[in-house]
Amino acid sequence: MEKNGSHSLFKSDIFSHLISFKYLPRWVVLAVDVAASIISYWFSDLIASKLSIISNTTQLPLGLELILVISVQLFFFWLFHTYAGILRYSGFVDAIKLLFAVFSTAGVLIVFNLISYFGFGHQLFYYLSILFYAVTAFFLLFLMRLIVKTVHDTISSNLGNTTPVMIFGTKSAGTSIAKMLRSNERIKYKLVGFIDTDKEVTSKMLMGVKVYELTEESVKKIVRKARAVIVSPLKMEEINPQTDLDIFINHGLAVLTVPSMSVWEGETLSPRQIKSIQIEDLLERPQIKISTESISKELKNKVVLITGAAGSIGSEIVKQSIAFSPKLIVVMDQAETPMHEIILKLKEKYPNQNFSAFLGDVRNNERMKLMMDTYRPDIVFHAAAYKHVPLMEDNPTECIQTNVMGTKNMADLAVKYNVSRFVMVSTDKAVNPTNVMGASKRIAEIYVQSLNKKMFSENENTTKFITTRFGNVLGSNGSVIPYFKRQIENGGPVTVTHPEIIRYFMTIPEACLLVLEAGTAGNGGEIFIFDMGEPVKILNLAKKMIMLAGFKPEVDIPIVFTGLRPGEKLYEELLNKKEITKETHHPKIMVATVREYDYDEVSVKIDELINYSYRGKNYLTVSQMKSIVPEFVSNNSQYEKLDIEKMQN
Repeated sequence: MEKNGSHSLFKSDIFSHLISFKYLPRWVVLAVDVAASIISYWFSDLIASKLSIISNTTQLPLGLELILVISVQLFFFWLFHTYAGILRYSGFVDAIKLLFAVFSTAGVLIVFNLISYFGFGHQLFYYLSILFYAVTAFFLLFLMRLIVKTVHDTISSNLGNTTPVMIFGTKSAGTSIAKMLRSNERIKYKLVGFIDTDKEVTSKMLMGVKVYELTEESVKKIVRKARAVIVSPLKMEEINPQTDLDIFINHGLAVLTVPSMSVWEGETLSPRQIKSIQIEDLLERPQIKISTESISKELKNKVVLITGAAGSIGSEIVKQSIAFSPKLIVVMDQAETPMHEIILKLKEKYPNQNFSAFLGDVRNNERMKLMMDTYRPDIVFHAAAYKHVPLMEDNPTECIQTNVMGTKNMADLAVKYNVSRFVMVSTDKAVNPTNVMGASKRIAEIYVQSLNKKMFSENENTTKFITTRFGNVLGSNGSVIPYFKRQIENGGPVTVTHPEIIRYFMTIPEACLLVLEAGTAGNGGEIFIFDMGEPVKILNLAKKMIMLAGFKPEVDIPIVFTGLRPGEKLYEELLNKKEITKETHHPKIMVATVREYDYDEVSVKIDELINYSYRGKNYLTVSQMKSIVPEFVSNNSQYEKLDIEKMQN
């Protein structure tokens, strides 16, 4: 009851007014310091007079002593600007200023005493008075600041205006963050400690607070003192964020990040730059390094066409291409509103780059001819595709129209208009496909690879067709992470298809950078696959996202298993069993050695497939897909009966 009463008192208007008061005027601080100095000298003189063994010393009257002492002290207050700081942010620097100001005064008083003694034969002050004054004045002045700081922090904490935090990392970035927390009154975080893995600094004091070692036991103590942990930028580079931050998340501590010091606003840290860590931050891998020479050679002063440019992958390829100074970037998509938005953003952010927006559908061959004839691109990045597995399972004919016929249209036109390179963006779902979408992308791969083989057999200076294959990208349109975020914001439940389902993840910038690297370095006919790192269990991903949002899985937010969706499998593959890989110039890029198809034979089958799709024949369409891609075996799908019939025959 008493605790609740004191909490209510802190919440009262009186304390709210006090905490909102910005700072005391300098003259008020100086006046209080002078008063403290007068009290200190009066007390020191009283004690010294009782203890002094020199009875025949002639001294000034106490009033004159005070005038002389305070005059000297005022000079040193002014010299060291002891009254200029904000009391509630007093720290080590303020203590040093007070120490110099007070003991400098004591030194001058001793000099006065020596001059008086050797010149006139008597002292002006007791030496004990000067010594006691220096100690008492420093103690009283700093104590006053400490009380103001403590009262302010206590009131702020009880009003909920500050959050006690610890900083993970004690190097330059960590200490810089700590200084910003203490000096910037707009940042409502209170530093209560540091955390580090370096045993040389743990258990020591840094900036007046303790450095804790990162162990299970110490984190239990940290939870009692702090509500959040700020991870320094340098520490984020050193650790594996996928695993090394779990210890904080699992104990209910909020994990915050700040940008590197190079992007701070000026030399200070803005409150809005301190952000809760996102699941994307935890899944990101160390930044990849590429050689930009080959990319620059292919893109500089060239006309670059990106299909599907309003999508997640296409728009990122557009942005990354700008760095290599192409003559013109043709931004092509069939989605009107996203196209309008991306063009506005691009022209605003990159005013010196030439863009052209072309609204069209890769399925419309005549429209694509017009585009190619108008712009005559040197290189094409083909990212236009349907990608959602369950939706394509219900609409296979539409999937073929876009993913297969659309790719065929663009590939054929690339040859006709002498495009230097044609880079197709594919997916790991094309490997041993269990769904229509993955199989459609595999057929597109087959077409461009067989076309490349045929054209090179006739003319080595023809278009180079290159395929890039990778897994899921973080934050792409319709991906699982934005979906989980919406479910958590709505209070759950979070729906996971299967407790054992796993997926590979890559960031959009990383994926697109590798597309540029592979696409511009390839010799034609390759299917490049990317190092996707370790797979992520989707159930663990869901749990971590719930905890990052400040909730407990299965307590605050339930997790519901809905079963595998049509065409979905538990894990994705980057190669099938018959494929092997070869190393390339880049450690994260490999070449898949895949089965090769005869162009004349496969193009006939693909034409039949497209014809079935025109007629809206779902089962005939899927059956023809299985004929072209024998490893396509449907899973959890209405088309499984076709596999049964195939086995029986």
